[in-house]
Amino acid sequence: MTHFVEELRADAAAAIAGMREAALAARHLHARAELMRHMLTTARKVAGKPKAEAVETVVREWMDAWNLDRHDWPHIAREMESFTAAFHDYANQPSDGHDAALRDNCTALDEALARENTSISEQMAFRSQCAHGWWELVAPTPADLPGAKPRPSMPQPRADAPFWEAGCADFCR
Repeated sequence: MTHFVEELRADAAAAIAGMREAALAARHLHARAELMRHMLTTARKVAGKPKAEAVETVVREWMDAWNLDRHDWPHIAREMESFTAAFHDYANQPSDGHDAALRDNCTALDEALARENTSISEQMAFRSQCAHGWWELVAPTPADLPGAKPRPSMPQPRADAPFWEAGCADFCR
């Protein structure tokens, strides 16, 4: 028979493992959702422009927010541009067809980033000026992240609030 203290320790270890898994999943989904929200918001701002100009504007703003030069990832430029073009199409005409194209292009970008051993959510969390402060508590930015720059706008957790309330900078809302 398991004694009381050992039972409590085992229950606590299982709960902590579940919390860790849930926190990582929440960070992944939230960072991904935040990039998509930003992409659509920016695509809507330039929806009336010619497609090539709008796509270039959105990609440039996206890379600026991630502290990357527009040409830092030439090997995935096609996927980045197609992904952004799909947002442009959707911003101009939200439809099931454009939603399907957006999903397909997101999958292609996911696959391109996976070949680099990363993901949309990792890059959003590790690079974006609009990262939420709590993401850093779940998975800190690697010290050796290529091209990493300080992100002073990222809110830090407050001592008087749960960690998940450390959101994004006001200018990202």
